[in-house]
Amino acid sequence: MSSQFFENWFLPGVWITVQVTLLSAALAFVIAFPIGVLRTSRLWIVRFLAGMYFEIFRSTSSLVFMFWIAFTVPMLFRISFEPLFAGVIALGITYGAYGSEIVRGALAAVPPAQREAGIALNFTPTQRLRRIELPQAWPEMLPPFNNLLIELLKGTSLVSLIAVADMTFAGDLVRLVTTDSGPIYTLLLGLYFVFAFILTRGMRLLERHAKKGVGQAPEKLGLFSGVRSKSSIDVITGGGAK
Repeated sequence: MSSQFFENWFLPGVWITVQVTLLSAALAFVIAFPIGVLRTSRLWIVRFLAGMYFEIFRSTSSLVFMFWIAFTVPMLFRISFEPLFAGVIALGITYGAYGSEIVRGALAAVPPAQREAGIALNFTPTQRLRRIELPQAWPEMLPPFNNLLIELLKGTSLVSLIAVADMTFAGDLVRLVTTDSGPIYTLLLGLYFVFAFILTRGMRLLERHAKKGVGQAPEKLGLFSGVRSKSSIDVITGGGAK
């Protein structure tokens, strides 16, 4: 790989992958929390509408949805999207649906006695959620959120199909020019692994801090402590499945 292609295409592609991952993750997080909380509502119409969002975007292809935003929405509504923006929206909305199930499952795993204690203290539903349920559910959300974040990182390679010059797109372009596929795809695999490993370590530190906050003994951080057995919330949400 020549230094010119590396500097002009590959390094910018790596930065675009980082941007898509972070922006999509932020959008997914913003969507997952309210939808997940609404799916635990006592009002059936609220649960139904939030559940419909989850079912629709869980059951559709994120790639086709990305194509729809990038190519169909501009024709239907005369709105133009930058390809990167279309990719972020599609990934954020899709993975936000998966994240809402993690939030719902974690809230459902809070012992009923904790909610009853909040009722006995005359807490409002909002106060019970903020002071009792979320602090206990948050540490249980983090391991499946970590898995979902890694899946999102790998899913960012789909944006190359709508002409976003991420590192997969740049690597393939360099391959076409140099016809040297072995080193390029090996480098791409290595970069995805490194990014995933960094994200996992960050999430494990966050999990450790969250468990300290609720008085739980945090697990020791070994080099590969991200490789862990399924917790109860993994079983509920399917977050540990591969």
